[in-house]
Amino acid sequence: MSGRDRARRRLCLATLSVGVSLIMVDGTIVNVALPTIIGDLGITATDAEWANAGYTLVFAALLLPAGRLGDVLGHRRLFALGVVAFVVASALAGQARGGPSLLLGRALQGAGAAMILPATLAVINTAFRGRDRAMAFGVWGSVIGGTVAIGPVLGGWLTSAQSWRWIFVINVPFGAAVLAGIALWVPESRDPRAVLRTGVVGTLAASAGFAALVFALIEGQRYGWWTPTRPFRAGPWDWPSSAVSPIPAALGLGALCLGVFAAATGRRRRRGRPVLLDVTLFAVPSFRIGSIAIAIVGLAEFGLVFVLPLYLQAALGASALRAGLVILALAVGALLAGPSAGPLAQRHGARTVVLAGLLLETAGIAAAGAVMAPASSPWRLVGPLLVYGAGVGLASAQLSNVVLADIPVERSGQASGAQSTTRLLGSALGIAVLGTVLVTTLGAGLDRRLDTLDDMPPRTRDAVSEAVRGSLGAGIPRLLDRPDTAPAAAEAREALTEATRRVAFLTAALMLAGVGLGWRLPRDAGARPGVGRPPRPEAPAEKGRPL
Repeated sequence: MSGRDRARRRLCLATLSVGVSLIMVDGTIVNVALPTIIGDLGITATDAEWANAGYTLVFAALLLPAGRLGDVLGHRRLFALGVVAFVVASALAGQARGGPSLLLGRALQGAGAAMILPATLAVINTAFRGRDRAMAFGVWGSVIGGTVAIGPVLGGWLTSAQSWRWIFVINVPFGAAVLAGIALWVPESRDPRAVLRTGVVGTLAASAGFAALVFALIEGQRYGWWTPTRPFRAGPWDWPSSAVSPIPAALGLGALCLGVFAAATGRRRRRGRPVLLDVTLFAVPSFRIGSIAIAIVGLAEFGLVFVLPLYLQAALGASALRAGLVILALAVGALLAGPSAGPLAQRHGARTVVLAGLLLETAGIAAAGAVMAPASSPWRLVGPLLVYGAGVGLASAQLSNVVLADIPVERSGQASGAQSTTRLLGSALGIAVLGTVLVTTLGAGLDRRLDTLDDMPPRTRDAVSEAVRGSLGAGIPRLLDRPDTAPAAAEAREALTEATRRVAFLTAALMLAGVGLGWRLPRDAGARPGVGRPPRPEAPAEKGRPL
């Protein structure tokens, strides 16, 4: 390979990585800025929460259609369209003057992200070969795993040092640089026989089903899994029931829509017509097992990013910036380990690297739970999070390689969209499961500890309990500063530490299940692209020129 080709390869990978980092950071960057946005725009907390959730919901709803669109239009072209949409949406959100314009900007950002993620993955799958392929997946996976933790730190810094608008506006120059990189260095790949006619009913049902399912998972703790905990409003419409929350309805709607999607897809396949997602992909062991493992990795990472800031700030009294810097160790570990995943996979096999990464994640999470204590220093978590991040960098990198290694080029878009959807569902499930465990354990532990304070008036005890439960522990530092509530707040800090520790150990147990899945991966998974491909009903693809 000439020096010019080697430089082109690296610049292509850099372009893909920057594009992916933009959309992953935007999934978590807004959280810390919500209070400032509410005060500046004069909108309600519900409006702000919808602006935050809108990004994820549109992202989830459009991943599968976007993957298919890449097979038709070309993955490079879809990548460019996604970046344009994301940049325009970021500029719109950055100039928002109220809730509707902010929500529109965030929804359009989600649409752009849904095009970018599967397109970048498909480009790597079709354009890189051999050692370059393993290296490319290593870098891509470390970016996916590491940049999630950067969002809260970057968002807090931009909001305090500049303005909350900069968390959106900063995407514009980076997006322009990505577009230039696409034009210069990213090759095209597509299936010239692929068509968009995959069934309107199935496409709409899949989009609605995944959006409803993700909404239920990420909002269940907020609105109550069954009994309503707060009013639900979507624009001018209020949820009519005071006995049942909207979450069961969303879960039911999601299941119904996905059932319609499955039935419509099966009917079209029997008639020999193109479908949005070819279910025979799941007959490939590496794709099926690897997709489940990817969901578990997403579950652990997003669940921890949701739970750890609460523990660091409420139980240990760390500032938002210090908590973000501690969690940043996760990103550092992933970004350092990810590039080495490719060479290690070439030497020892992708399956071995995946197993090593999953074991490091398990050890890091378990170690984090072991060092948690109410009066400990936040910096004690840096070491375990570095280990965990290194595992994320190794496992995420080569799992994507393994999942797509045996998939034909013309199905890269479909497979990439399916893998990305699985990752997003796992992330939403992590927030739901680990968040619920945290709340349940915190509530039970708090009641048990407060009952031991015989000299505390019942009214004060009830007020402390309500404040801690309602804020997921965030109100503990304020309660510690008041003499009348300080004893109860100290017990609440103990309860929150215990709850977070249990969440960490549960996450480690789930990661062990991921290790078991890793053992079931084919031993040569990711080593010989093209082996074990499912039958191809469509014509051969127009392959991109390998870099």
